This record gives sequence, structure tokens and C-alpha cells, in this order.
Amino acid sequence: MKKPQDSVAKVTNALKELGVNTEVLTFSQSTKTSQEAADAAGCELAQIAKSIVFRAKKADKAVLVITSGINRVDTKLIRDHLGEKPDKADADFVRDKTGYVIGGVPAIAHKEEPIVFLDETLIQFAEIWSAAGSPYSIYKITPQELLRITGAKVIKVC
Repeated sequence: MKKPQDSVAKVTNALKELGVNTEVLTFSQSTKTSQEAADAAGCELAQIAKSIVFRAKKADKAVLVITSGINRVDTKLIRDHLGEKPDKADADFVRDKTGYVIGGVPAIAHKEEPIVFLDETLIQFAEIWSAAGSPYSIYKITPQELLRITGAKVIKVC
């Protein structure tokens, strides 16, 4: 079984390879929830780029929706862009497709390339915080850099 620090190292290395100049921070307290991550980062809850994984059944692919920590994803809006209603992804599916556990799924460096959507409300911020491969690690990034490294499609998610 992969150790959490291996997952964080994978994300850290991917960020460097992608030319993102940021530091991955690891905390003793959890950053699994958006509120916990905001508390650790010292930022607004809305600045947390939470990763929610759904399943595209037809393609058997992960659908990664990166949304603001204050928003709840409307799957009908995702369906409009995906062409099918996304299914809920259980912990095993998330781990199998992304290589990470729920609560630490990063926007990058997945086991299998997901379909990626980015919440349009995140674009308004100068900086946002994203999971870094474990439920204890996050990193700061601009929305524009996150778009560049994920190739996400910016959409309305709520």
C-alpha cells in the first residue's frame, strides 16, 4: 500500500515538472474538508479548490470537478457538459482511477487521466489552495496556473 508521503511526493514532483513554483505544505491536522483546509491555509473557505470525483459510466472514467469550497456541485450542470449523468464515485473507484484517497485527491498527477471541470467561481481569486495528494497536504496556486496544468474546462457547477 502506498504511503501518504509517497502521494505528496508525486504531486510535488508533478508540480515542479509542470513549472509551477509553489510549496506543498503538510500539516499535523487534517485538511480533508474544505473548512479544515481553509483553516490550515488561513484563507477564505471559497478559496479552497476542492476535488470532487464522479464516474462517467459510459467511458468508465473519473470526472474531476474542482469547485470552490463553498459550493455544492449540481450534477445536472455536469451532465450538460459530459453528455451523461455522472454517477457518484465510491472510495475504491476514486483510488483506482486517481491513485489517491478521498480527502487528498489533487488536481494533477492521476493514475488515469480524468475529465476535468473547473468551477467558474474560482477564477475570481488571485490565489487558491488545492489538495496535494493526502488529507494533510495542500498547495497554493493561481486559478490560471491550475487551468494550465489540468487542461480543465471552466464551467458553472452550481
